[in-house]
Amino acid sequence: MKNVLEVKDVSVSYEKGQKGKEVLKDISFEVRENEILGLVGESGCGKTTLSKAILGFVKISRGEILHYTKMPQMIFQDPYSSLNPKKKIGWILEEPLRMQKIPKAERKERVRQMAERAGLSKETLTRRPGELSGGQRQRVSIAAALLQGSRFLIADEPVSALDVTIQKQIMELMVNLQEETGLSILFISHDLNVIYQMCDRVLVMKDGKILEEGKTEDIFTNPGSDYTKELLLAAP
Repeated sequence: MKNVLEVKDVSVSYEKGQKGKEVLKDISFEVRENEILGLVGESGCGKTTLSKAILGFVKISRGEILHYTKMPQMIFQDPYSSLNPKKKIGWILEEPLRMQKIPKAERKERVRQMAERAGLSKETLTRRPGELSGGQRQRVSIAAALLQGSRFLIADEPVSALDVTIQKQIMELMVNLQEETGLSILFISHDLNVIYQMCDRVLVMKDGKILEEGKTEDIFTNPGSDYTKELLLAAP
């Protein structure tokens, strides 16, 4: 199976006073084609910093990050800040296609098809982000990312701000789209139950380091690190 991303011995340091603080320490892993890779760990362990480094928003101090596909698109915990509040959803979804100089009729048809796949009604396309629920905005965010043409998504706590019923719907949507299109997803979460339901493999992170990785079933049934065992015991 081919890789869409390789992270090799990556470290990131932030300046703090007279000396830097190392927040990522010799991180190595790969994301494969057609898989959902989970990244789990407590708040502040470096998960979001790692995603920013992959996207080029944070400069790495050592190592290298190799992309083998188009730059990944980001799915945020609450996508509201990434959606233009003054524009209607249909306009927002058309924007990446507009930038590709795709004719208007084709743009509208592709947006209609993607909205349908993402579970968005025709009426939703006429609304603005502030008129939508959190779950609807997350569906818009996912649809927008796929319309950009990326085969690799980074989802940073995409369901943690949603209630349990909507969480399940968004998780099912992401799994279905991944299975239909062969997407690769780096799925970041602190919630082990979500990771178990979503992911093919798991990375466990603590204090800027990857403590262990493996198939989801193996990690959950036979954890190798004391920290992973603590996480599993603490999970409801």
